[in-house]
Amino acid sequence: MAYGLTMKMKDFNTSSVDRRSWLKSAGLVSAASFLSGTHAAAAGEKKTPTKKVRGVVFMISDGMSPGVLSLAEAYSQLTRQRTTQWWQLLNNPTATRGLMDNASANSLVTDSAAASSAWGGGQRVNNGSINVKPDGKEITPIAALLRKKNAAIGLVTTATVTHATPAGFAASISSRSDEQLIAPQYLDRVDIILGGGSGYFDAKQRSDQQDLAGDFKKSGYEVVSDRDQLLAAKSAKILGTFARGHLPFSIDRNHDAALAASVPSLAEMTQAALGRFLTGDKPFLLQVEGARIDHAAHLNDIGALLGDQIAFDDAVAAVLTMTAKHGDILVVVTSDHGNSNPGLNGMGDGYKESNQHFQNIARFKASHERVFGEWNAKPNGDAETIGSLVAEHLGFDLKKSEAEALIAILHKENVVEWNHQLEKPEGLLGQFAGNHTGIGWTGTTHTSDPTLLSAIGPQSSRFSGIIRNSDVFGHLMELLG
Repeated sequence: MAYGLTMKMKDFNTSSVDRRSWLKSAGLVSAASFLSGTHAAAAGEKKTPTKKVRGVVFMISDGMSPGVLSLAEAYSQLTRQRTTQWWQLLNNPTATRGLMDNASANSLVTDSAAASSAWGGGQRVNNGSINVKPDGKEITPIAALLRKKNAAIGLVTTATVTHATPAGFAASISSRSDEQLIAPQYLDRVDIILGGGSGYFDAKQRSDQQDLAGDFKKSGYEVVSDRDQLLAAKSAKILGTFARGHLPFSIDRNHDAALAASVPSLAEMTQAALGRFLTGDKPFLLQVEGARIDHAAHLNDIGALLGDQIAFDDAVAAVLTMTAKHGDILVVVTSDHGNSNPGLNGMGDGYKESNQHFQNIARFKASHERVFGEWNAKPNGDAETIGSLVAEHLGFDLKKSEAEALIAILHKENVVEWNHQLEKPEGLLGQFAGNHTGIGWTGTTHTSDPTLLSAIGPQSSRFSGIIRNSDVFGHLMELLG
């Protein structure tokens, strides 16, 4: 999992739910100081944390339905024999717990653009818009406002860096799909930009042929394109894009040595950004997004979802480790909306087979995206072809009728499926996998559930209880502006 991290992932997490043992083994702050009432104080220091906030790390598990947290905890215990950081954060008496109300201006069910705009612009907008009001007027994003206060800004994501969530903090545009127009708005407004989306900065791939990467270089950014370059980078300002589109799912990265060597993990990107901000004394806002959790949920892909949720949790662990002795850093961990609401169903007589079914997820070696991608690349792929790919990558055999149904729907033919949301290849494969894993899905789209919220550090009480998404902006501006 670590792939050469300076701080090993085993150092970030606990092999026991006992916090005292965890802290000793992790080499963080002393157990006495952690349990005494401050996330930041070291042994012998005052127990009351300072109220001043120099920096905020705002972490988003994109598209994480509330039930995913317990699934990730069980999966981490199964595959790594240790708890997750977010689960442990909920058990920390110094941390704040709450729920986020994430509606958009025009729907109870929000998309990432509207959700992030509420955080980054302070107003609810229609789904699909980024910091543009329903009447068409633009909202100045928080990155532009904090820039005037000499604050440093960082955007880290596993999606394209111009995708909806990071853009909500730093751009204004009527349509989230205009990523080519979002990219220039980051220049000299965001100090550290890490994720995918190289195509939006490359002159050869932009329709206007603008050498945007060159413009960033001229403005003092170090432009990097692979993991080694990121780890070796020295500049305070970085533009790092490690794929033309989104970064690969963690399950695919972790089973492909070449990808693991060339594409940094979310934890590594987070360390690169936060390490630069912690060394100075400037105020800062760092947004960290585990974007592909949402994408996996859309695909009803439990293996990819849990893989990226664990990768996000590793980033949370990295942040808590790095900020443990900084009493002026607030860490907020939440999600922008639910997606498809995966859950473990009771399996077998008296539900005695539920654990056994859940354990089958550990056999998955690739994402559904890769399964369908490889099928599309094969000429004249038939039911036998899709069955072989599922067996190879997901570790279970499709029934003949299941394989035939998948082929039919891949060819745009009608199949009998009463839930129209599941009447698509990803919906069918998710159901077939669920017969072996026990995981069920409500659909393939976002849901209206309030999302989980945790915060630790100075003034974390601001994030207690039910928090309206548009109120986050005001808190961040008061804390940093």
